[in-house]
Amino acid sequence: MNEKKYLTWVNKIGYGSGDIAGNVVYALLSAFVMIFLTDTVGLNAGIVGTLIAVSKLFDGVSDIFFGAMIDKTHSKMGKARPWMLYGYFGCAVCLAAIFCIPADLSDFAKYAWFFVAYTVLNAGFYTANNIAYSALTALITKNNHERVQMGAIRFMFAFGTSMLIQTITVGCVAHFGGDAAAWRTVAIIYAMIGVVSNTFSVLSVRELSPEELTEGENQESVSEEKYSLVDAFKILVHNKYYLMICASYILMQIYSATLNMGIYFMTYVLKNANLLGVFSWAINIPMIVGLLFTPALVAKFKGMYKLNIYGYSLGTIGRLGVVVAGYMGSVPLMLVCTAIAAIGMSPLQGDMNALIATCSEYTYLTTGKRVDGTMYSCTSFGTKIGGGIGTALAGWLLAFSGYVGGATEQSASCMNMLHIMYLWLPMILNLLITLILTRMNVEKANEELRQNAKKEKCFRQQ
Repeated sequence: MNEKKYLTWVNKIGYGSGDIAGNVVYALLSAFVMIFLTDTVGLNAGIVGTLIAVSKLFDGVSDIFFGAMIDKTHSKMGKARPWMLYGYFGCAVCLAAIFCIPADLSDFAKYAWFFVAYTVLNAGFYTANNIAYSALTALITKNNHERVQMGAIRFMFAFGTSMLIQTITVGCVAHFGGDAAAWRTVAIIYAMIGVVSNTFSVLSVRELSPEELTEGENQESVSEEKYSLVDAFKILVHNKYYLMICASYILMQIYSATLNMGIYFMTYVLKNANLLGVFSWAINIPMIVGLLFTPALVAKFKGMYKLNIYGYSLGTIGRLGVVVAGYMGSVPLMLVCTAIAAIGMSPLQGDMNALIATCSEYTYLTTGKRVDGTMYSCTSFGTKIGGGIGTALAGWLLAFSGYVGGATEQSASCMNMLHIMYLWLPMILNLLITLILTRMNVEKANEELRQNAKKEKCFRQQ
């Protein structure tokens, strides 16, 4: 039987455009905040990395908190849309503030300025916006095919935005003068673009009513969302698939952060900072192409499980090829292998939101509770923790290797570290994700739970 359709293509594309806003923040910070702070502001990479890591201590609680708050929200706009809309205005202000560190401050004050702005952005406004945006996948449609389409479309916008930012930012900063004021101007422009795209996305969709969300379900088993923050945490940690998705998402974001730190590899190993944009195209164009075919591939494979495993296996092989090509010194071969890896990784990127919705359904089937907002906290949690760990790790490794900000040449130990950071770490991370995916057959688990529920119902009626 065909599933009921809830969305038009205008709704799907409008929803997807919201990831322009999210990646204006994420791509700019993950790719350029470290080199801005070390080479323009003059701060120490190791200290910056430590501040980023400490900042992440605030994020875990805030993710579950905002997820639970979204689940408890009842408004004319729905549960998630108010948080998505208003949260982004704070994101825009904080993003600009990070790149507006006054030059006449002491070093201690500069570190403090960055830490406060970065923490408020990530633990507060970005969390509220991003969890709400992701939770909409489960709140505006019950059709799993539409959820896969939404995921594919949103990540097309995400990777397109990331590619554009990585391609043009260095040139834009140089155009505006190449100094701290230039970075400030670029950050403000990006923040304004984010506000417009986020607002458009919010207004492009509507949330289903509680009655529509529970239509066709056993109403006796539907529990009212009355639980504390501790209860929400217990619900999450007792869902093994949530923990696996969370781990995968964190590793995916560490992977992205290590590649975004490629600005150092391009500058000092390949001797051309503009190659960051070329490699960004090699990553994002194949990823976008792969996303176009993800909904059809999910249907062909009759689910997400095998497709994701096969895809990430190819992604791991592709990154191994990048390692070999990197030590050969062949940029063309590195680009080809980078593209192969991106193609393999695209299915999981496209169906991740649908996978989380399926994971949320597992919680409902096992506990009777609908906690979609809390469940989607893994996207914000993974993005911030993974991206933060990746960026912090880069700072620590750079400092450990003896990196000197702004120097024309770096030491041999630093050059070796850059190879480890850009070549080896992404390949190892892909391998770990592949191993996790072999255990993540939540679709099969849900089907077994439904069949068992039907058998129990028939037994009671006899």
